Formats: sequence, C-alpha cells, structure tokens
Amino acid sequence: MDFFTEILEFCDTIAEKIGKQLLEDFGKVQADEKADGSLVTRSDKWADIEITQAIKAAFPTHGILSEEGDHVFPENEYCWIIDPLDGTTNFARGIPIWAISMALFHHGRPVFGYVSLPPLGQTFHAFSDQAFLNKRPIHTSQRPPGKNEFFSFCSRSIASIEHPFSCKIRMLGVASYNFLNVAAGWTLGGVEATPKIWDIAAVWTIVKAAGGCWVSLESETLFPLEPGKDYSQKNYPTMVISKEEWGPVFKPLIAVKKFG
Repeated sequence: MDFFTEILEFCDTIAEKIGKQLLEDFGKVQADEKADGSLVTRSDKWADIEITQAIKAAFPTHGILSEEGDHVFPENEYCWIIDPLDGTTNFARGIPIWAISMALFHHGRPVFGYVSLPPLGQTFHAFSDQAFLNKRPIHTSQRPPGKNEFFSFCSRSIASIEHPFSCKIRMLGVASYNFLNVAAGWTLGGVEATPKIWDIAAVWTIVKAAGGCWVSLESETLFPLEPGKDYSQKNYPTMVISKEEWGPVFKPLIAVKKFG
C-alpha cells in the first residue's frame, strides 16, 4: 500500500466513525458561543478529540492543527489540519449541510484534502492532480456566467456585491461546501470573507485538482504555512472560480472593503 492510499483509507475509516455519531447528535445539541463569535457544541469537541487521537495513533510523527485544539502550525514534516465539524450552526439547527474536514500538509503546503458530508452521503477527496466525489472524478464547470448559473456567498460577503450579478446567488452556510460546489461543477464560483485555515485547508487541494482557480482577495501568499505561527486569528478572504478566465468578470463585482 502506498502512502496516499493509506492516508485515504485512514480518512474513510475515521470519517465513517465520526459521521455515525454526529448523525446521532444532529439537531439535538446546544451550541455555545466562543470568544470569536463562532459556535461550538459538545459534538465538535468530541469529534476533534477522536480525530486527533486517531491521527496520533496512526501517524505518530505527524503534527496536528485543529479548530478546537492547537492553532499553532507545528514544525513536523507532515501536518494535519482538521475541522471536526464545519457548519456548526447548521448542525445545531438541524440543517443537513455540515462536514468533517481533514487536510494533510507537507512542509507547510497542502498535498491531500478530504471532506465528508454525512447527511448528504457525499465524500470529496483529492491528491495533487485529481479530485473525486464518492470515488468518481470531478471537474469544475466549463460553462460561461449566465442567469441560470450559480455563485455562492457567505453571510459576511453578501453585502460586498456592488453591481447586478451575472449569476443566481446561493448561500449554504458552510465555507468548505461553498467551494466544493465549484469543484464538483455545480456552481461557477464562491466567496468567503473570513475563513480560517481549517476552513480552506482541505478544499484548496480539491478545488485545484478539479481544475478550479483559487483567488486570494488579499495580497498575502497563502502557502507555505509558517512553523510556530498561531493561525487562530488569521482570516483568508477568498474567491474560488471554475475557470481562471472568469476572474476579471467576477472580481470587480466584489467590494472586499465591505466584508463585515
């Protein structure tokens, strides 16, 4: 078994285990507000502990950065970045769009991404050159912008639209899923105003491998991540689009200064 086959099988196994319990808790748990205003439940914390312990047991030389755990990027050659429950608000309110997200980095750069959406029965993963949905290859849409095409925004970026938009707008409430919709060819693009590294770590590889274009809405370079740096307060305002050529079409319609 080669290294990445082992990684994929590990993610399949742990996501199935975590997903079963989260489905039991879905819509039944109370959410509390964290210091940064985001929500957390006992299910987030449980899933974080379970995934972290599984990684330490299977890959003892790998480091770990997670939303509910350590936010400092470690010096290990390989590092996992995990979001044990992306879409906590949806999860707590009974809306069936939420995900388990795991990414593997090598020397600070993403090399593998995995996102499971248990309520939808969807699992995305990607290596450097191929993206999959439920083990079938996916690719971004080749269709041009139009009134029957979709584009996603988050709640903090929806106010940034300055002009009549050329696509229908959708808001899904989960950062990773906004971008996965682009990778799967269902939408032409998506914008997230304030995602953290654990929101984008896995989907970056999936989007790129599916043929999508990752457009940072700030000048700072994304990768490599820096060992010893605390990423808890770092936001990554981002636009993802299906084809690079649509960048000049969509970017002028988004006023980053209006992100709230």
